[in-house]
Amino acid sequence: MSQAAYVHIPFCRQRCHYCDFPVVVDERLDSPWRAQYLTALCQEIRLTPAVSGPLTSVFFGGGTPSLLTPAELALILQHLEQQFGFADSIEISLEADPGTPGIQYLYDYRQLGVNRLSLGVQSFVPALLRGSGRTHTVADIEEAIAQIHQCGWENWSLDLIQGLPGQTLDDWLFSLTQAVLARPTHLSTYDLTLEPKTRFYRDYQRQRLHLPAEELTVQMYEIAHAFLEGHGYEHYEISNYARPGYTCRHNLTYWRNQPYYGFGMGATSYVNRVRFQRPATMRAYLDWVNQQVQKGVVHLPDTPLAPEDELIESLLLGLRLREGVNLSELLSRMPAPVRPIYQAKIQQMLQVYQDQGWVGCKGERWFLIPPQGFLMSNTVLTQVWRAMEIDRPAPAPV
Repeated sequence: MSQAAYVHIPFCRQRCHYCDFPVVVDERLDSPWRAQYLTALCQEIRLTPAVSGPLTSVFFGGGTPSLLTPAELALILQHLEQQFGFADSIEISLEADPGTPGIQYLYDYRQLGVNRLSLGVQSFVPALLRGSGRTHTVADIEEAIAQIHQCGWENWSLDLIQGLPGQTLDDWLFSLTQAVLARPTHLSTYDLTLEPKTRFYRDYQRQRLHLPAEELTVQMYEIAHAFLEGHGYEHYEISNYARPGYTCRHNLTYWRNQPYYGFGMGATSYVNRVRFQRPATMRAYLDWVNQQVQKGVVHLPDTPLAPEDELIESLLLGLRLREGVNLSELLSRMPAPVRPIYQAKIQQMLQVYQDQGWVGCKGERWFLIPPQGFLMSNTVLTQVWRAMEIDRPAPAPV
């Protein structure tokens, strides 16, 4: 059942130095791209068949969704509700950047039904913000937080990045402290990743970018775990913390490998066991939507994931969560003859890391043990994936 929807808003004031998302650097309200995009986005929503009950979560990501006016956001929400319906307890999240017009629209966003906010702070250190290509200032952050509390937002998240060029342990602890003082109900702490085609990546290749040593970023991760759990946040996913009752419902859909709709430039959907990514440039996306309009319905590929691939994805995504995965439940989706083969292979690999104290097991549930298991997650997940790919059983005789 597809009960979650991701909506991509690609517009930005400028591209951050670490960003490789599909974005368009154009914040103008009268931009011709903006009008065409919003029209195409609503057409895509309207032409997408509903395959299950009402939506229980919607997530506006980007790009910078807080560049939307209340009228633009209302139009998108109207199309979503008309096409799919909204559950009474729906979670509607919106990413917001400090210093963007949306901070002044927070009351209006709430009136439209948005009930969860994700504030992209990234750092409370001015030099790190400038060095990352962020357009907001610490004063903008303070104003945004003040507006969040003034408007009565209960469910909101704050994002930070660790491992930024020039970042010290004191910088990191200062940002964590300021984040906790802001009283969000959810915190995300992401490792800086050097993605190809980003400015940071190019600068690193030219030896113009000096990153903190790996030992230092490990310390940052351990400090965040101890500090945030000490302040009442549960480390429920590798990069995410929440107060009780405030985990992100929409993102849990991804980590539990459950179906979801995707709308907009570069967005990926997972419906009827089919993954599909929309074109990641503006012109190509607009052309694709126009093709769907000519057909009268959004037509996606009809080749579903093989059961083996679905198992691998569910295992690797689920192990990101502190709750882990129920191995018997995952294997129940596989053809009966191959279940014992996969169970033996997966358990054999996980037991290697269980002996090192990175992986735990309770009954049929396997999970990574924070913080060390989360820190070593890339090693664990990569080795599990390789073992399952290399030892994939041959198809049973017909």
